Amino acid sequence: MLIECVPNVSEGRRPEIIAAMSDAIRRVPGARLLDVSSDPSHNRSVFTLAGDATAVESAVLALAGRAVADIDLRTHRGEHPRLGAVDVVPFIPIEGATMADCVALAKKVGAAIAERHGVPIYLYEDASANPARKNLEDIRRGEFEGLAAKMATPGWAPDFGPSTPHPSAGATVVGARMPLIAYNINLATDRLDVAKKIAAAIRHSSGGYRYVKAMGVALEDRGIVQVSMNLTNFEKTPIFRVFETVKHEAARYGVAILESEIVGLVPSAALTGAAEFYLQLGRFSQDQILETRLRRAD
Repeated sequence: MLIECVPNVSEGRRPEIIAAMSDAIRRVPGARLLDVSSDPSHNRSVFTLAGDATAVESAVLALAGRAVADIDLRTHRGEHPRLGAVDVVPFIPIEGATMADCVALAKKVGAAIAERHGVPIYLYEDASANPARKNLEDIRRGEFEGLAAKMATPGWAPDFGPSTPHPSAGATVVGARMPLIAYNINLATDRLDVAKKIAAAIRHSSGGYRYVKAMGVALEDRGIVQVSMNLTNFEKTPIFRVFETVKHEAARYGVAILESEIVGLVPSAALTGAAEFYLQLGRFSQDQILETRLRRAD
């Protein structure tokens, strides 16, 4: 069984804290830390790890222990919305694992975090049985600063843990989902209004692409703005289609794309699809990729 987990943690500026969390994961037998991506502007780090259910469970609990001890959201500032020190923990089936396995793991890990650290846990995506609490953005709306008031309203009792926020660590959202791509496009302007208008044009919730979640943020340290996205189904809404749409929308405001970036890891098929589109490859096959053929030969 191979399960991927991509915890998002509200710390992207203190290298020593990020290193301590990484080390906590590495010390777990059977857990492979595949990638760590930190963004100072967002003040957020994304860890990508994989292993069997037991190893992934232990690694996430080790990470949570360090994060709760080292991160205080009362003083945390960053461009990315956040609800908790460990903000979101998705489990993804990769090989020999089913979505049901990941749902069960999400519930087990969520209950353990709540019991060990007194952090309220909300389940999302496939792990949630509540239609109003499937989407991460709905749960995170109001962020840490509005969490106490939100938890006091009907329908917002957590799935596990106390009925009030942890004083410094807030709450954590845990769930199970299929793979997504965290994809950002940086614009050659400091006009935040342009980034927000483009995000509204492409995200599903405001009439855009079905499998795109997007927001416009300012990268103040660089003097530019960003369209920050999650692509939840790259086969039905491919990267190149999103890029071309953002490029077209930006041109309406006389703005150029500076660069784009992928946060964390990405399925090779997503990049192959972009290569096919931009190179106008005809009758292209995955079998034409050297590394693919070598793996099959082994």
